[in-house]
Amino acid sequence: MEDGGCGGIGGRCDRVDRRWAARLALAAGTAAVLVLLVFAGLRSIALVGVGLAGLAATAAGLWWVLAHTGAIRVLALLLAAAAPVAVLVLYALAGLLWVVLVSVALWTLAVSTGRTALAHDTGPARTPERPAAPPGRPFLIMNPRSGGGKVGRFRLAGRARALGAEVVVLDPEHPQDVAELARRAVDDGADLLGVAGGDGTQALVAGVAAQRGVPFVVISAGTRNHFAMDLGLDRADPSACLQALTDGVELRVDLGFIDVGVPTPEGRGRVFVNNASFGAYATVVQSPAYRDDKARTTLQMLPDLLTHHSGPRLTVRADAMTVEGPQAVLVSNNPYRMGDPAGLGRRDRLDSGVLGVLGVKVDNAVQAAAMLRGSHGPELTSTAAREVVVDADVPAIPVGVDGEALSVPAPVRCWIEPGALRVRLPRHRPGVPRGKPPMDWRRVRRLAVTVGRTAAGRTTG
Repeated sequence: MEDGGCGGIGGRCDRVDRRWAARLALAAGTAAVLVLLVFAGLRSIALVGVGLAGLAATAAGLWWVLAHTGAIRVLALLLAAAAPVAVLVLYALAGLLWVVLVSVALWTLAVSTGRTALAHDTGPARTPERPAAPPGRPFLIMNPRSGGGKVGRFRLAGRARALGAEVVVLDPEHPQDVAELARRAVDDGADLLGVAGGDGTQALVAGVAAQRGVPFVVISAGTRNHFAMDLGLDRADPSACLQALTDGVELRVDLGFIDVGVPTPEGRGRVFVNNASFGAYATVVQSPAYRDDKARTTLQMLPDLLTHHSGPRLTVRADAMTVEGPQAVLVSNNPYRMGDPAGLGRRDRLDSGVLGVLGVKVDNAVQAAAMLRGSHGPELTSTAAREVVVDADVPAIPVGVDGEALSVPAPVRCWIEPGALRVRLPRHRPGVPRGKPPMDWRRVRRLAVTVGRTAAGRTTG
């Protein structure tokens, strides 16, 4: 039998896998410590101390690179580059480089397998979806410049028309109001709207779709395609998204809104499908020089922004929490992953009904080192809220809304509308990879001991 080893029960197989993953994590973690103790003895304490010192020096160097100019920046860059090299040289001179490398490899294995064991147990529920009949009059807007010309490269317009869609390909030389195009299409009888383009364009048309109550199709023809990624769409082949027109399912997702101080035809503020950013990044992208030379403009402007010598001083209120003076704030449509470095920039779901709020406040090299080490403290604020208000000591605040640079009157209110958007997706799509939770040795140890009893049908404590 194909699964006879598990008695034909997939859940039991899963529990056995979790047990062995947890046991491997405990064995690898123990081995990592033993390698240091057996081969380095008391010097193992010094090895760990040297490594932490090197990490702190690297973090301090990177902070000084960003926060200073001239000779200090050059010296800081040398420090950030030399610190890890110096640590490795010291390990080699002591004849213990191989010990450190083996111990680090074992510890990495322990953390990876431990988080894998916990992931089976903590993954979020998937957004409910239902079958959807093909639309009668789909209307799609395509930006030929997005993603380096993906619309033309994948022949998206021709393929969509062959499936019965009306397609408008934007003229780069004559900018058009995509939201107004979408409104007219619905007024003329369109029963589905879609966009092949960047996240900023997606957001504008999604706002119309939500307000008019028609489903929305995302075609991953942009450069980064963050919204498409978090919907589980195929970002490598945007033409696969067109299958939503013939063999689709529908689900409801949340939309973020920001009050931009100007009434919109929908009357609810401007939509963001990904995030609204405030502070250093939002100020940098406002500069006319940013489009021509992003790296140089950023390095020129960051020192004054990070040291509060220029740019607005922000105050953020997220429900009952207040953050004073952060250099950067990100308000997202549903929270981003925090405990999974491999999944940073992803959202596990888009229907939690809350905004994600990330605030960074780093005033010196010590705080930069603490944040790089992953310490939880005032340097990094992470929370969730239904409403966020960002105020400043200036009349207008620079904001990046899904990558679009705006200037918005202060204070700025952001809020979320749960289930506001009907999204039509292909039935067959890659999906969103499950995130891994932060490592918790106590839970891993409990899994290694008790999961086997559960699999055998006995109660556990």
